Amino acid sequence: MMESIARFTRAIVCPPADSYAKGLTNAALGPPDLTLARTQHAAYCAALQQLGVQLTVLPAAPAYPDSTFVEDTAIVTAKGAILCRPGASSRAGEVHSMHAALERLLAHDVAAITEPGTVDGGDICQAGNHFFIGLSARTNDAGADQLGRWLHGKGYTSSTISIRNDPTLLHLKSGLTWLGGIQLLVAPALAQRAVLGNNDLTVTAPGEEYAANAVLINGGVLMAEGYPETAARVAALGHQVIPLAMSEFQKMDGGLSCLSIRVP
Repeated sequence: MMESIARFTRAIVCPPADSYAKGLTNAALGPPDLTLARTQHAAYCAALQQLGVQLTVLPAAPAYPDSTFVEDTAIVTAKGAILCRPGASSRAGEVHSMHAALERLLAHDVAAITEPGTVDGGDICQAGNHFFIGLSARTNDAGADQLGRWLHGKGYTSSTISIRNDPTLLHLKSGLTWLGGIQLLVAPALAQRAVLGNNDLTVTAPGEEYAANAVLINGGVLMAEGYPETAARVAALGHQVIPLAMSEFQKMDGGLSCLSIRVP
């Protein structure tokens, strides 16, 4: 039976470091404003807290410019956690601080994706008891296979979706969000995928593809501000939409889900 809601008690976040502008990006939207990025990050954290989420805030890590995008370093479920092995070599060191944080927060052991597998958490979309695993430039087949077998051992099911031929999607969750039950929010690039065919799809409005990355959490849906038609479509499904400014993270190929690891 599919879980129909997303309930979380804790989340792990990390503010942008002084080196943030040196991170990886293909967005071509100009350099980020660090002060504004930190303001937007603080508003994101406040929104999580207002939804009843207790935060673990990791120290900013100047050695890792992309470290504010903590989601890529681990996958946490109600039945266990597994460390990712990011597909970008410059991000490998971020996993160590996440490992330490998870060991402090969780009672169970933390598994890990191992070489030659690579997995970015941004490619993994949990929809109740099922996981969609994106095959991308950052998540390879070996990593997807390791993750799928680990999930199976925990009683979950999984399926893969390749986005390698779509330059508009860095990660699977750049274009896919679970909205509870069989509801999915998708970018047009994923709207015709057969693997999603058993779900009710809400497609983002034209020109609002960035809004496909959202976060369903504790009765609310965090969405990037500035995409009113897509927000209205999500609200029409009965969700409380909470808009948040994301301009300085969009410049670095980041989205709302990237900024936290939510812990059931």
